Amino acid sequence: MLALDLGERRIGLAVGDSDGHGAFPSGYLVRTKLDRDLDRVLQIAHEREVQGFVVGVPYTLEGEAAFQAKRALRFILALKKRTELPVYSVDERFTSFEAEGLLREAGRQPSRDKGAVDEAAAVLILQRFQELGPG
Repeated sequence: MLALDLGERRIGLAVGDSDGHGAFPSGYLVRTKLDRDLDRVLQIAHEREVQGFVVGVPYTLEGEAAFQAKRALRFILALKKRTELPVYSVDERFTSFEAEGLLREAGRQPSRDKGAVDEAAAVLILQRFQELGPG
């Protein structure tokens, strides 16, 4: 699986191992336009021979789809139109906050490497999917 943490400026990436129990950071993409972002995501998916996508959706604390969640849902819809691979969504509340904490614990400064935060958040998104399964 290829997990995506969709931000305004970057898309954090993580890939899962073949048995579905591991999640590994896989870099990030700098966002441009939707079509170009989709092209690059699909190219990475092809190169990594993934079997599907997991996209984080930042719902509000009340579980509603505010502005950023609606943007993520539009991305998911556009991705589904461009691929036959399954596309799953996962509630990604607090993943960026958790990712920053993990980076601090590792002795890194999240404020200096936002791409690493996005990449770590994608790992957390994939781990949630692996724990919860398709929902």
